[in-house]
Amino acid sequence: MKRNHYFFVLLLLAGLFASCKKSDIAFESDFARSYKTYTAFKSSTNDSYRYQVNTASWTGHSTETIITVKNGKVVKRAYVAKNISGGPTPQIVVVEQWIEEEGSLNTHANGAATLTLDQIYEKARTVWLLKRKGAKTSLETKNNGMISSCGYVEDNCADDCFNGISIAFIERLPN
Repeated sequence: MKRNHYFFVLLLLAGLFASCKKSDIAFESDFARSYKTYTAFKSSTNDSYRYQVNTASWTGHSTETIITVKNGKVVKRAYVAKNISGGPTPQIVVVEQWIEEEGSLNTHANGAATLTLDQIYEKARTVWLLKRKGAKTSLETKNNGMISSCGYVEDNCADDCFNGISIAFIERLPN
């Protein structure tokens, strides 16, 4: 009988220590709330939507990539790269622009990866939001509760240091 008592106490202590384990994910509750919002959006749109990924550099170079997803599959990628021209009146100049359709996806080297939002949320959970020493992690959910910015910046990095994704908009496809 005494042996069962010790076993029960040991089991209870093991459960207590397991439940106290810290998460490896920064912003875990915010991420969970955003993921729940995304799954509701995904269901309401029949997993058909488009989103825009932006990049920007301190040099004035910027890009916009619009990814279109239909029924959970990437079917289109549109890309624009811009620079700021030199001179007395700087202007924004398009330096590269293209569109890939379903049969030609990923034929260009530039542009955001052809990821679905499911894949982005998975990468956020397993890469961008991992707690790491020597880096600042961030998560913003300004797209009606869905990811607008997610990633990290290593300490002491001077220029263009963001590792992650910046999403300008997420919208359902028109009928």
